[in-house]
Amino acid sequence: MEASSLPAALELVAGGGAGLSPEKRAVLGSSLLLLQRDYRFERVWFWGCIQGVRGAYYIAEGLGPDRAAPRSRLYSLNCVEWSLLPPVTEEMVAQAEQLKGRFQGDPSFEYEYTEINAEDAERLFEDGKEPMMKEEARLVATIEEIDRAVGIIPRGAFVKTPLGSVRENRNFEGLSLTEAKKLSSYFHFTEPVNLKNKTLLEKADLDPSTDFLDSLEHDIPQGSWTVQLEKGGTVVVLRSLLWLGLTFYHVPMTKQYGYVYFGTGEKNLDLPFML
Repeated sequence: MEASSLPAALELVAGGGAGLSPEKRAVLGSSLLLLQRDYRFERVWFWGCIQGVRGAYYIAEGLGPDRAAPRSRLYSLNCVEWSLLPPVTEEMVAQAEQLKGRFQGDPSFEYEYTEINAEDAERLFEDGKEPMMKEEARLVATIEEIDRAVGIIPRGAFVKTPLGSVRENRNFEGLSLTEAKKLSSYFHFTEPVNLKNKTLLEKADLDPSTDFLDSLEHDIPQGSWTVQLEKGGTVVVLRSLLWLGLTFYHVPMTKQYGYVYFGTGEKNLDLPFML
């Protein structure tokens, strides 16, 4: 969610019980603005918080002119001092998926792969690497995994230019209440997968400038999202059951939308058995 509208946005997603203390909100409000100035980001999003055993990671994302470009991710242990996370790789994401259990809250903590097979372990040793992963690398890999799976935007909020870059749509005035209650009105803000498999006939009704992402209606498993009206029916709130703690909000007929994560950074692997 936008750093500039953080206090109001946190109030809109507070229905799930997660949030920040007034002190943390006040500190974040000023430190994120300084972060934007120091790193010269065009926009800064407050991504959320991953709670560890001994401490919490507060996460921010810095964006440039092209909103679809890789984002700079930073973390803080006290909401004041920020550290830049390393760029994520597919190897880091694959390694993080093998790790189970809670985060420790210590960026320098090292995990040993307990479930790594002998062939992978031998390859790591040949490359001069030990079968270990620092929590800092696991953190950025988990953020990437959550963004890919449940980082969402309303339809029409972003447009794709003829040159291929993605910009904010200045003409976006929000979804109507009827549209805002449909999962098909929300897109995954990541590289599309299902869209590439659609036939030319299915793509004929799509607007290439706005419908360039995958919608939520075909997410697997079915039922992994809840859609609720809150604040007297004035706010539409989507919550992910796959990554518990991810909350998206949108105020219909306005430009107010965003998502935030407050959780332990663990995927709900039991979801298929709960539905």
